[in-house]
Amino acid sequence: MPQPTAAAPQHRAVVLGAGIGGLTAAVALHRRGWTVTVLERAADLAPVGAGIGLAPNALRALDVLGLGDRVRALAAWQGDGGMRTPDGRWLARTDARAAAARFGDPLVLLHRATLVEILASALPAGTVRTAAPAALAHPGDPRTPARITTPDGTLEAELAVAADGIRSAARTVLFPGHPGPRYSGCTTWRLVVPAPARPFAPHETWGAGRLWGTQPLKDGRIYAYAMAAAPAGAHAPDDERAELLRLFGDWHHPVPEILAAADPARVLRHDVHHLVDPLPAHHRGRTALLGDAAHAMMPSLGQGGNQAVEDAVVLAHHARVPAAFDPDRDLAAYTADRLPRTTALVRKAARTGALTLVTARPAVALRDALVRTVSRLGPGFVLRGFDGIADWRPPAAPDPDPARVS
Repeated sequence: MPQPTAAAPQHRAVVLGAGIGGLTAAVALHRRGWTVTVLERAADLAPVGAGIGLAPNALRALDVLGLGDRVRALAAWQGDGGMRTPDGRWLARTDARAAAARFGDPLVLLHRATLVEILASALPAGTVRTAAPAALAHPGDPRTPARITTPDGTLEAELAVAADGIRSAARTVLFPGHPGPRYSGCTTWRLVVPAPARPFAPHETWGAGRLWGTQPLKDGRIYAYAMAAAPAGAHAPDDERAELLRLFGDWHHPVPEILAAADPARVLRHDVHHLVDPLPAHHRGRTALLGDAAHAMMPSLGQGGNQAVEDAVVLAHHARVPAAFDPDRDLAAYTADRLPRTTALVRKAARTGALTLVTARPAVALRDALVRTVSRLGPGFVLRGFDGIADWRPPAAPDPDPARVS
């Protein structure tokens, strides 16, 4: 008579936060054989935000998860674009084809809700629990699991992933002496509107202490974003659309048309904080930090979400098959891969943001002249600023889909 076989042990990973980084980590770990639970305090997965640009580095990371081509199919920018002045003069021209040729992929701009849907669809039903506030009670160690408290009790996990954002409570548990994020000196607005009647080339426009960007989405809508120097915690006395009209209403086409189409209730405003003081590590015990919780940066390079996607794939690469997971070894390898890269990008984003937001007239004139001079050397010279960023490649070939593994 055959002897009963013991049930295979569960190797549990708990992800705190169902943003872009948390969901990507969940998909990556699931494909590595982990039993994953994602805890999200919000009532649903409708993301707070508007658009997100996925650069070639993030697309290659998504290839590891079998999702890269689904995102590439949403690319909308196919022609010319560039940088402008508020009166409409071109500072530099760029070309989507040149960028794709240099880095091997296009820049794909899509709505965050679309990316969330793509990621969530790659997870087994029941993986994501919404309306589930949770807190890291203990990061764990090689002998004991991490502990996460929820209103329904305590969960234990061989691996905890803290993707709980810029105000990460888990980061404070791991590194209570760290000063945390600092205010960058600027605030941002984001909005999505129908396309204006008159066509336009995608662009980013730099003024004195102000920046505006207008980019197409695949579904025909327009994603617009703005940034300006402002005191921390400031808000418009009326509404944020009115504030944008005051700051940008006389800028070149299509900015006035975009603002005319905006719903004041749907204009998002957020102060920009960043982790200019790097953490000593991106892990402690059995807990890994990911995305803004580990390395919040200014949006001036467009790499915040991209770096979270990179984090997720690299973490799963080092987490190995669950039976061989060694938190001391594997999470130290994750930190070694990610900390130097993200620290450098946080600093570069801060430098670029400071250049963007100069206010003194002589400094603005010098900046614009420099950009024009560089642009005359050709689009390849302009794109060279993203060497070492957009050309990043993940550390492993695609993992097999666990649904196909016997």
